[in-house]
Amino acid sequence: QVQLVESGGGLVQAGGSLRLSCAASGRTVSSYAMGWFRQAPGKEREFVAGISWSGSSTYYADFVEGRFTISRDNAKNTVYLQMNNLKPEATAVYYCATTLRTRATHEWEYDHWGQGTQVTVSS
Repeated sequence: QVQLVESGGGLVQAGGSLRLSCAASGRTVSSYAMGWFRQAPGKEREFVAGISWSGSSTYYADFVEGRFTISRDNAKNTVYLQMNNLKPEATAVYYCATTLRTRATHEWEYDHWGQGTQVTVSS
């Protein structure tokens, strides 16, 4: 079993940056590909970014537009999401999750989830 804990969320002004972290405990996450999702108030959870187990392959939702970077440090059992030039519409709870699938972008493809970290972007 894997336990995931997200951190790094907070309140930031539009145009600012945040770096989210997802720390894993239990079974090592180096066995899994990882993803970040977000859920805004009143909306469904949506895919943001994904990374292969080795970190050699990354992929993003179209709305990221080059402003976010997903990375991982398997030695620290941690995955990161660097978010730059944030927009108010990025306000959401951000979740990390594990998957054994390749380039997974749907919720049902992910197995273990964290509790989320709140990101609020003010205009």
